[in-house]
Amino acid sequence: MRAMDSSVSHRGLQGPWRRVLFVSLYELIAIAAASLLFIAVGQRPMESGVMSVIASTLAVAWNVTFNHLFERWEMRQSVKGRSVARRVAHALGFEGGLALMLIPLMAWWFGVGLWQATLMEAGLLVFFLLYTYVFNWGFDRIFGLPASAQALAASS
Repeated sequence: MRAMDSSVSHRGLQGPWRRVLFVSLYELIAIAAASLLFIAVGQRPMESGVMSVIASTLAVAWNVTFNHLFERWEMRQSVKGRSVARRVAHALGFEGGLALMLIPLMAWWFGVGLWQATLMEAGLLVFFLLYTYVFNWGFDRIFGLPASAQALAASS
């Protein structure tokens, strides 16, 4: 029988390195995907690539801010873990906030109206809602849950 080590209360990658790795991996994949999606809807490759990098930069700042706030909220919850409902709330909150920043930016950058930019963002949103959910799930499976989502270790 293996004894539990009470000095290790949280398993997996934690703290700032977790956030740095999370954001880096997420955004590298996002830049490639967004560039291809912009090209698929008729935007020029150079404009698509630049917009994807700009959007990524905004997304990184938003990601760090949103995840910090989400994890502070999550830490205060009595039920630990990340249920489907909690993951959906996380994805909706992140993507909704980002859309509010990106729609006016895309309208200006691509020289289109707010309605067309909203439609472009809607297409991206569908993709990124699924991508965000799957990426978060996969990241947690590979690197473990963050401390904020783990059950408290039993005292010995």
